[in-house]
Amino acid sequence: MRPPLSTLPFAVLTLALVACAGRPELARHTPPAVAPPRPEGCTAVSSGEPLQASLNRASPGTTLCLGEGTWVGALVVPRGVGLWGTGSSVLRTDGTGTTVLLQDGTSLGGVTVDGSGGRFDVLDAAVKVHGGDVRVEGVTIRNSVFGILVEKSRRVTVRGNRVFGIGGPALGMRGDGIRLWETNDSLVEDNLVEQARDCVVWYSSRNVLRRNEVRDGRYGVHLMYSHSNRLERNRFVGNEVGMFAMYSRDLTISDNQMLFSRGSAGIGLGMKESGNLVVQRNLLIHNTQGLFLDNSPLVQGDRNLFEHNVIRLSEVGIGFLSSEHDNEFRQNVLRDNTTQVRVDGGGDALGVVWNGNEWSDYAGYDLDRDGVGDLPYELKDLSGALTSRHADLSFLRGTLALGLVGVAGEVVPLFAPKPVLRDPAPRIHLEVANAD
Repeated sequence: MRPPLSTLPFAVLTLALVACAGRPELARHTPPAVAPPRPEGCTAVSSGEPLQASLNRASPGTTLCLGEGTWVGALVVPRGVGLWGTGSSVLRTDGTGTTVLLQDGTSLGGVTVDGSGGRFDVLDAAVKVHGGDVRVEGVTIRNSVFGILVEKSRRVTVRGNRVFGIGGPALGMRGDGIRLWETNDSLVEDNLVEQARDCVVWYSSRNVLRRNEVRDGRYGVHLMYSHSNRLERNRFVGNEVGMFAMYSRDLTISDNQMLFSRGSAGIGLGMKESGNLVVQRNLLIHNTQGLFLDNSPLVQGDRNLFEHNVIRLSEVGIGFLSSEHDNEFRQNVLRDNTTQVRVDGGGDALGVVWNGNEWSDYAGYDLDRDGVGDLPYELKDLSGALTSRHADLSFLRGTLALGLVGVAGEVVPLFAPKPVLRDPAPRIHLEVANAD
């Protein structure tokens, strides 16, 4: 009986579009905006009224409702006060500082925030949250250095927002789309971030990030010193790196799509010195490296589990910076990658547990038709070993020269390299679950 890759979202549609089309724009969809309904009993504010004065007069528990019009920030929403509007309710920067600051117990919903100040050193943002129990929902943000900045906060909800960054070819000169800093027990879901630099989760624990889409940036999500977070059903398209975890533990990364992370630094999912990660049912397709591990896990006794993931059409399916250990790869699909597994620095992946994975280059057979290869899968790649030791030879990757080197390693015992990995029970045509 074949164990299915159960509950893998969007799998069939994504594989059809991505594998055949080869272009990230064909694999995109635009999630609908999720704006909250107009609150009952709210206090209307006309476009001619000074908004900050109205906010200052509002008592906790009051929500101000904006109609069509433009109001100029910087605005500070007092504790316990809500501010609601439509997409035609525009809060425009005055050219300096943060446009909207939210304190404890406040909410911002439905409006458009146009711009922020231009200083990176003080983190000028369209929306900045500093407090607990804050909600930012259905907001559209344009032309800001930083989009939504959540600092030293707790129990914050960031839902259904659209953040359009300033773009430009220099990714490092953009600001972050959504940033959590020392923020715990919060929810980030159903947001769209495009043309920003990074989405950041730093020094932040017990948060949930789900159903977000991040396009055309540097890091889709960058976690650092952030523990016990869950990242599920997110979609990262055309970023330099889909998701990267550094110095983080106890993460659950499931049902995400990491697509078209290209260029020399392109990585679908990467981790450095991170442990107790559960990585399940993710699609990693058309990346320079699908999955990359650097000294992970670091803490003795930690383990990382990778199961039911699909890694396809990448230059390197799985890359290790050195000989790794305490990692388990079970029932993953590795198809059509130029190099299935590469270990830089001259090491190997023999200390990693491999069991029941599907390898598209498996040359064995399944005579008893039980779905498991009758011979182990062994990766012995002379050309890969040479390029990992001598980076200059990477220029020849894909050429006849390195192809012949690989053939020589297979047929001439004198040149046979040492094994890189061994999977004792390779699967034959491991099933991908139906899209739901």
